[in-house]
Amino acid sequence: MMRQYELVERVQQYKPDANEALLNKAYVYAMQKHGQQKRASGDPYISHPLEVAAILTEMHLDESTIAVALLHDTIEDTTATRAEIDELFGEDIGRLVEGLTKLKKLDLVTKKAKQAENLRKLLLAISDDVRVLLVKLADRLHNMRTLEHMRPDKRARISEETMEIYAPLAGRMGMQDMRDELEDLSFRYINPEAYDTVTKRLEDLSRRNEGLIIKIEAELSELLVANGLMQAKVKGRQKKPYSVFRKMQSKSLSFEQLSDVYGFRVLVGDVASCYRALGIVHTRWRVVPGRFKDYISTPKQNDYRSLHTTIVGPSRQRIELQIRTSRMHEIAEYGIAAHALYKDGEGGTEGELLSRESNAYSWLRHTIEALSEANNPEEFLEHTKLELFQDQVFCFTPKGKLIALPRGATPIDFAYAVHTNIGDTTVGAKINGRIMPLVTRLANGDEVEIIRSGVQVPPAAWEEIVVTGKARAAIRRATRMAIRKQYSGLGHRILERTFERAGKTFSKEVLKPVLHRLGHKDVEDAVAAVGRGELSSLDVVKAVFPDYQDERVTVKPSMDDGWFNMRSANGVMFKLPEGKKPVDGGAGALADSPENVAPLPIRGFVGNPDVHFSPAGAVPGDRIVGIMQEGQGITIYPIQASALQKFDDEPERWIDVRWDLDLANKSRFNARIMVNAINEPGTLAKVAQLIAGLDINIRLLTMMRVAADFSEMAFDLDVWDLRQLNQLLVQLKELDCVATVKRIYD
Repeated sequence: MMRQYELVERVQQYKPDANEALLNKAYVYAMQKHGQQKRASGDPYISHPLEVAAILTEMHLDESTIAVALLHDTIEDTTATRAEIDELFGEDIGRLVEGLTKLKKLDLVTKKAKQAENLRKLLLAISDDVRVLLVKLADRLHNMRTLEHMRPDKRARISEETMEIYAPLAGRMGMQDMRDELEDLSFRYINPEAYDTVTKRLEDLSRRNEGLIIKIEAELSELLVANGLMQAKVKGRQKKPYSVFRKMQSKSLSFEQLSDVYGFRVLVGDVASCYRALGIVHTRWRVVPGRFKDYISTPKQNDYRSLHTTIVGPSRQRIELQIRTSRMHEIAEYGIAAHALYKDGEGGTEGELLSRESNAYSWLRHTIEALSEANNPEEFLEHTKLELFQDQVFCFTPKGKLIALPRGATPIDFAYAVHTNIGDTTVGAKINGRIMPLVTRLANGDEVEIIRSGVQVPPAAWEEIVVTGKARAAIRRATRMAIRKQYSGLGHRILERTFERAGKTFSKEVLKPVLHRLGHKDVEDAVAAVGRGELSSLDVVKAVFPDYQDERVTVKPSMDDGWFNMRSANGVMFKLPEGKKPVDGGAGALADSPENVAPLPIRGFVGNPDVHFSPAGAVPGDRIVGIMQEGQGITIYPIQASALQKFDDEPERWIDVRWDLDLANKSRFNARIMVNAINEPGTLAKVAQLIAGLDINIRLLTMMRVAADFSEMAFDLDVWDLRQLNQLLVQLKELDCVATVKRIYD
């Protein structure tokens, strides 16, 4: 176990003026509070915060962060309080220790919703002060190093959590060495058989090639020095087990097929020397085509900068080379912890300074912003994991601005990365000067020009095309807003008519004081709920005017004297024109014959107009509206019908109607679907057999060949309700002969 004076000496090695008194006080306080506590290994508990602090000294962090590491378990596991720590060490350290205490309670590998909420809390705490992340990762690293003392089930759970969240988060913050070790330690417990196999193969390879790394280091160093790079340093290493295993999995290779198990780093004095060293190496040894990457001119989003190349080097070994300056190497090793502005705190808040220098921290800030865009914790978890695990491609705007995107990104992702408004109005894209489909996968170096339209609304289907969390969140939000706008317009018209019938005047202002009664947070939500049929317009009137008395009288439906079984919103019975009866099935057409008479199961009319359904019909379960049409009576539409758009500016035509089903006398209703199917013998029979098997009647069938191998079939069907229709659509999609199937609303 590290001793107190050893810790202080380690800090003073890189910061001679460190506050030794603060470190000693924190050590003594933690020692006293943890007292006789033991870890699962049997070691004194104080050994854990000491080792966490030691890990942070390797990153050359300031004494305040080291003190937080010593104290990080005191509130959680001892009698220490936040007030006591504030008094002894200051509010800044107290806030960080309390933040880590909350994080210690997180269990990220649980049910998805809880995991998402806990991850959200973790990132919120980190975004408030990045030191929380540094201490948390060091805490997790030491726990992983001592994981063998835990129960097997707990080892597996903690390793899964580390591999899924903490390791990629360390990588996203540029802390590559910590990520590598966390992944390797997790790999040991998640897949012990594979770990043992790969480790044994690497050990065998190391024995066979004993001295090879030293030989290559020497030859590379001699070459660089001979060409004037006197300060160049070369360091070789054999790749870690998980890195090898991941490559075998992703490339579908056996161990014998791996040709670059060795990697070497070349450290030089400045950027110009990086490119000079690259030229020297490429002149001396043959380059492996397609394996050169320049992360100096285009850094990774986590601030990583280096030149990567693969050569067939000394002893005809294929080796990977990373060429960088010492400063680049420090950032590559320690990532966000290596930023001088964070350590020195020169002017401005630490968060502002760090964000200004660190792309990694900027990413974290943008991720937190996505919290407000995700509709629920699960969406946030999905977006964050997408961002954590994806590799990157680098593309450019026409003005040369660099945009970093996950691999597999499309022009739609690119547009949203530039600005949400640009993504929402995208209609096309030019890639390298050529108009290309929006589903095109972008490649490194592509120049992307977005074509926009002011009337565009992002289709919901885009959500299946994009790969970035930001784009998915924006598309979902735009879709929700479009739907809300549609329902809000309808709800506004419904409320105006209902208030008018009640002798009142409607305005959105009158709803604000009663939103809590209506169960909604804002006026637009409440109005949209009325449009969707989730909230009764009469209930809104009663909420605004509690003394209002509804004078409706519900009359028992009868067929006497030609009166028809239909209640209006005002309780008025509705009578059809003389000699007219609705056709059986409630399709709304009027018949001259009194035969097959059945009630039209819709309420919401006043008077006795002609009533009929739109050509594509509507079925119980659909949200429906009535449109008054001069000389034609009232037409019933499902709310999804695009034909309703032409009546947007004529609110006086809209009528609030509802289904009023008589369960004892069920009727069928007309619906229309379009099936695109393979044009081969038996296709129509399979489709028709499925339809009949679900007790659905085919009223009309129209077929048209749209390609050599495909035909479109339009079916007019008689169904009982929306549930039965949706069941049909799902089962039709599962037929091998069916390419697409959709419902037609117009």
